[in-house]
Amino acid sequence: MNTPTTKRNVLFNASCLALIVTAMTFGVRASLEGVLETDFQLSMTDIGLVFAPAFWGFTLAMVIGGPLVDYFGLKKIIWIAFFFHFVGIVLTMFATEFYLFFAGTLFIGIGNGTVEAACNPLVASLYPENKTKMLNRFHLWFPGGIVIGAVLGYLILDVLALPWQVLVACLFVPLFIYGFLFFGKTLPRTERVEMGVSDKDMWKAVISPLFLLMAFCMLLSASTELGTNQRIDTLLKDTGVSGLLVLAFINGIMAIGRLNAGPVVKRLDTTGMLLFSAIFSCLGLLWLSNASGTTVFAAAFVFAIGICYFWPTMLGFVAERIPESGALGLSLMGGLGMFSVSIILPVMGKFMDTEGSGASTLAYVAILPAILTVIFFFLFLKFRGKKIDRTTQPLEVH
Repeated sequence: MNTPTTKRNVLFNASCLALIVTAMTFGVRASLEGVLETDFQLSMTDIGLVFAPAFWGFTLAMVIGGPLVDYFGLKKIIWIAFFFHFVGIVLTMFATEFYLFFAGTLFIGIGNGTVEAACNPLVASLYPENKTKMLNRFHLWFPGGIVIGAVLGYLILDVLALPWQVLVACLFVPLFIYGFLFFGKTLPRTERVEMGVSDKDMWKAVISPLFLLMAFCMLLSASTELGTNQRIDTLLKDTGVSGLLVLAFINGIMAIGRLNAGPVVKRLDTTGMLLFSAIFSCLGLLWLSNASGTTVFAAAFVFAIGICYFWPTMLGFVAERIPESGALGLSLMGGLGMFSVSIILPVMGKFMDTEGSGASTLAYVAILPAILTVIFFFLFLKFRGKKIDRTTQPLEVH
């Protein structure tokens, strides 16, 4: 029987499949770094450049797609994402040199950003009474998808020694499933539209001091999480362990943490979660910069606990504390996060090319969550005890 709850769950599951495609591309790219170095004869800096369009393409899609979500509706934006994903995967499969791989990465990045531009406000609209909890549960499939991509990369490239194109082709599976689940469905209007918030008030919200501060924090938190994960294979190559297995381990821990975010939200609230994340991210990176052998996994566990709640809780904070910013606010946050990674990747590559040490690079990255620890400490003091009204009823799904 197609009850509103059933339909809401179908749309949530479809969103999760779309995010799995997005996340798998990160695991697949991390797996292909060695291929690009050997088969394509690219330096570490060049690899950072060829990976970068995945992030600023993501940013472009979110910044443009965010305002369009309210005007064209969620459904059209999701199908745009499907198109860019499909074209990007095809281009990547048939890439034979730098520029074709670059183009495929760009298209995939735009598809990834469009998924987030549509699905973040969709989840917030479906579950307005539990935004942070459900955004964490939705985003558990980001580390979950990275685990899938990393494990497939290890099996297909390292164990079975199959062509790297087989790994890229695996992306078609979740792509077609999420297309099937969304096909023919009616999606709700975004929460801002339902609230009747004007365009003027929306733009006013995204230039407020609090939003601008959180936007700056998103630059640092996203670089900490995604920059490290994207280049983990080369960052840990001198430790004696497989970077891809560590990547899968980190993201497995993150997925478990996000699945169980509900009790953490109730106990710490969003600002407490962000302070917790910054402290453990910094400690984890510093430990990783000095770890080797099996202790790498212990350090990776601390790092994973730190970055686990960063991305979805940043979005949850904006959705709960600055709801007038609507889909635009969520898209700007996600877009800025990915844009920061497009900057940090070549910088990390430059450190590795010139200093030759993944350990020293990890120590440099630890500066970012150290800065966040200070900012989130003051935010925690400011918002401590200021509860959020979560009595809003879920939007009706027809």
